Amino acid sequence: MKTMTCKQLGGACDKAFQGNTFEDIVELSKAHGMEMFQKQDPDHMEAMQRVMVMMQQPQAMQDFMEEKKKAFEALAED
Repeated sequence: MKTMTCKQLGGACDKAFQGNTFEDIVELSKAHGMEMFQKQDPDHMEAMQRVMVMMQQPQAMQDFMEEKKKAFEALAED
């Protein structure tokens, strides 16, 4: 199991997500993002806006996700 924070994933806070795979972490991060969107948390809204801009450029989004996955893979097990 490994841990990444919201900030490590491009978000706005230090909330920690734990998972056995990068995909597990991404799902937890998405749920957290949806919760913060519902609360209209300003810091998270700004981070989401950056991701939305990136999504307009598929290669940029793919590069971003690959970078985050490599960071996950480089982490030591908890």
